[in-house]
Amino acid sequence: MNENSQTLWQFIAEQSDKLLNQTLQHLGLTFISLFLAVAVGLPIGILIARKRKLSASVLGFAGILQTIPSIALLGFMIPLLGIGAKPAIVALLIYALLPIIRNTYTGIVGVDADVKEAAKAMGMSKMQVLFKVELPLAMPVILAGIRTATVINVGVATLASYIAAGGLGEFIFGGISLNNSNMILAGAIPAALLAVILDLALASLQKLDFRKAKKLIVALPVVCLVLSGFYLLPKAYAGALTAGFTPEFMGRQDGDLGLKSAYGLKIHTIVISDAVMYKAAYEKELDVISGYSTDGRLKAFDLKILEDNKGIFPPYYAAPIASKTALANFPELESTLNLLAGKITDDVMTDLNYKTDYLHQTPERVAKDFLVSIGLYKASSGGKNGTVRIGSKIFGEQYILAEMYSMLIKGYTNYDVATKTGLGGTKICFDALMNNQIDFYPEYTGTGLLVLLKPDARLAKKIAHNKDSTYQFVSKSFDRKFNIKWLKPIGFNNSYALMMRRKQSKALNVNTITDLKNYLDKN
Repeated sequence: MNENSQTLWQFIAEQSDKLLNQTLQHLGLTFISLFLAVAVGLPIGILIARKRKLSASVLGFAGILQTIPSIALLGFMIPLLGIGAKPAIVALLIYALLPIIRNTYTGIVGVDADVKEAAKAMGMSKMQVLFKVELPLAMPVILAGIRTATVINVGVATLASYIAAGGLGEFIFGGISLNNSNMILAGAIPAALLAVILDLALASLQKLDFRKAKKLIVALPVVCLVLSGFYLLPKAYAGALTAGFTPEFMGRQDGDLGLKSAYGLKIHTIVISDAVMYKAAYEKELDVISGYSTDGRLKAFDLKILEDNKGIFPPYYAAPIASKTALANFPELESTLNLLAGKITDDVMTDLNYKTDYLHQTPERVAKDFLVSIGLYKASSGGKNGTVRIGSKIFGEQYILAEMYSMLIKGYTNYDVATKTGLGGTKICFDALMNNQIDFYPEYTGTGLLVLLKPDARLAKKIAHNKDSTYQFVSKSFDRKFNIKWLKPIGFNNSYALMMRRKQSKALNVNTITDLKNYLDKN
């Protein structure tokens, strides 16, 4: 059953175990970080309420931390803390600090000075004034800050799946990559419900009189600790090896589903972004990853591709796909894009990717150097006959190809170029093309077949093992169904692949996916 014939509720029922695990992980991440944020933020708020000269600098610093984009913050955490729960928890803690510190400070400062003086006149010490007067009176404001922090954490925790920390983001980002609306909603709806339910629960607590509900509010940290334990429940698996697969790979027939059905592969798996999985393998945090056969990090981190001896990975030959409307509006576009046809082999693309992924050269420099080397580079002619909009997905290879096409268009036509790079997964790019937001982008025949067309499983299996039949099928089907044209293939095949560290592969004598399966069965 494919997405087109499957309702959202059928999908949720089918994936109920996985959805429950992800929801528990999401709750656990939210409350581990919330507990730590309260433990850190509440004393800091009290401190700056006592020493008000510090308030501006402390609140300003906490505000700056919260302005850092969440993806960037997670990226900063990885070199320090690796992948998984630790960097995610620290990032969520940082995002939760500002509302807790600010509201604690505001609540305590807002307590009537006459009330505090009366308490002191009764002989209360500073600590007694704090715990018996200031905190009780400030508690509604403090709880408002905790409430804000909780909702923020529920939302930001969806990004934790990018660094193998789990949560509902696995469904969301997998659905975006796979063009699967049911999968997106299966992650987004529970995340939204969690935010609403927790917000309402804390809002009810906020309205209570602290003196009457003192025990209930004091129990809040204990509740956070208990809910934090949910994160540990789905982690109770221990296996011989650990695999890191991207969200898209997890949901594909030519991915994790195919590995299970064709090979019977059972391996402890965590979901991770392809931006960090190669380095995680290199640093021995992962043993097996779902990589791409032309990725430059293969070379950089000395990884070995395991032979797909049952042929579950179809050909992924790259080619630009363009709307026929754009080709009609820009008559020189097709012939210009086809200048690159057949010019890039697998080895060449791997080397180009290596330059961006590992040597950190810019995609623009890599693209220009390559075009110069094959005699295709021309200086821009200063196009005045309209603007061609180029899209790309969010990984290095696509940035390189987008830059090459941009330079070819500027050099060989009178068109200008606007690039919309980093559009995320397949769904975002394809929807942008279908909705006339871009004119073309580089796509792969295997993705066109299995993700966008989704033919009957038998037909897909029959077609997918031959590069020419795959190209012909997607070309004709896209023309008929979407009014989109596949231009000539660029030349390289960037297929999915399972890979391990070369030394580990040799030590375990694992050279094929069947070898991996047999090793796991024995261990």
